[in-house]
Amino acid sequence: MPIDASEIEHLIRAAFPDARIVVQGDDGHHFAAEVIDESFRGMNRVQQQRAVNAAIRAKLDSGELHALALTTRAPD
Repeated sequence: MPIDASEIEHLIRAAFPDARIVVQGDDGHHFAAEVIDESFRGMNRVQQQRAVNAAIRAKLDSGELHALALTTRAPD
């Protein structure tokens, strides 16, 4: 079953309610997301991306979401 960008944003927003989130992609399986959140301050990129992946883990594990390219950072 395909997933859409708004569902991915909803999952990420549940874990990062104050984040600036942009999700792109429309083939139902491959997406890119930019997540900018204060909670990332002091984390390296791997830690930031692991935190986002934890928010979408169920969709990744089920195969509904095949790939999500992530760009993460703390706000400037």
